[in-house]
Amino acid sequence: MKNTKNNQKALELVDRTKFYDLKEAIEILKKCAKSRKFDESFEIALNLGVDPKHADQQVRGMVTLPHGTGASVKVAVFAKDDKAQEAKDAGADIVGAEDLVEKIQKGEIEFDRCVATPDMMGLVGRVAKVLGPKGLMPNPKLGTVTPDVTKAVTEAKAGSIEFRAEKAGIVHAGIGKVSFDDKKLAENAVAFVEAIKKAKPAGAKGTYIGKVTVTSSMGPGIKINIDSLAA
Repeated sequence: MKNTKNNQKALELVDRTKFYDLKEAIEILKKCAKSRKFDESFEIALNLGVDPKHADQQVRGMVTLPHGTGASVKVAVFAKDDKAQEAKDAGADIVGAEDLVEKIQKGEIEFDRCVATPDMMGLVGRVAKVLGPKGLMPNPKLGTVTPDVTKAVTEAKAGSIEFRAEKAGIVHAGIGKVSFDDKKLAENAVAFVEAIKKAKPAGAKGTYIGKVTVTSSMGPGIKINIDSLAA
């Protein structure tokens, strides 16, 4: 009952017909989260004017947020010999080759991001049907198939996140925690939107970014005035 009352109070703070400046939206979501006992994720969603079914309208990429996501990221790396040691030194949580394939085949997927050196991709292909649907398949376009495992692991740990437009052209991500100070949340939001702008596909027609909404794990969705997201 208490949560229901809190949620009702949160909804009363938001005018569903209004577009808010980012700064004001952050303040509202923080007020809504005060009564809750955990640190909620701060999330953003963009409605894009694309149809991802067409190859020239797909939006996908990676962005390193200036202040990270606040989440702990476990990184697995497919590598051997010197590159395996490099990955361990960079802070990778799991490093392996055939043994890592065996773990994944057994359903032991205890990581949030997967990196591979180029020479390992033949091996990684054995578990592509497992990793692919989970969004964990290493990809050279996203910088997760690379000889520079130090950079890939460091960026993943620092808060780099992958984004991808879904069927309806919606792209969303967790970009911080409600406990972050307002400026950090705003800078993360702007960095995410800028990355989406840079990823605009050749086939996008008309208005590219239609609507932007921010919310928290249990908070109301708040529509954002796009002008307030200028870098």
